[in-house]
Amino acid sequence: MHEQVVLVNDADAELGTMEKLEAHRRPALHRAFSIFLMDSQQRMLLQQRAASKYHSALLWTNTCCSHPRPGEAVDEAANRRLFEEMGISTRLYKAFDFVYKAELDNGLYEHEFDHVFLGNYDGEVQANPDEVASYCYKTMEEIAGDLLQAPARYTAWFRIAFPLVQRHLEKRTAPTETADS
Repeated sequence: MHEQVVLVNDADAELGTMEKLEAHRRPALHRAFSIFLMDSQQRMLLQQRAASKYHSALLWTNTCCSHPRPGEAVDEAANRRLFEEMGISTRLYKAFDFVYKAELDNGLYEHEFDHVFLGNYDGEVQANPDEVASYCYKTMEEIAGDLLQAPARYTAWFRIAFPLVQRHLEKRTAPTETADS
């Protein structure tokens, strides 16, 4: 059976479903999620996509990303796929959404309404070899530098999402002004 994605408009209202590969060929706007995990040393857990992936094979990307199934809540799908891909169960929180469109390899496209989740994790990683070729932890500075020097090593969506995540994290840790300042 072919996996289905949920088609949406730019406000994330459901419009129907479509076979996943067809949605990536058209490109049709569909619902997705991206997970970014940080360890206690403030390093991001990255994964290298498996060689068998039909697009973006062996490129580095965020901890986990996928699509909710029809009728599945986005947060439930995020937790399910994080465990299926990386063997990780941890608390996630919704950070923000964004819509993007990017050309991939093999004549495919991503056109996604992406729900971004963040979380913290210091435990063991049990990556599924059907999904993940490798994984590593990098600081935000290392990632930013590598994206400038070798952007082609990273997925199209990661190159778009990383600066958004970086800004979100900076806002969360920025000192707030007081009435005395």
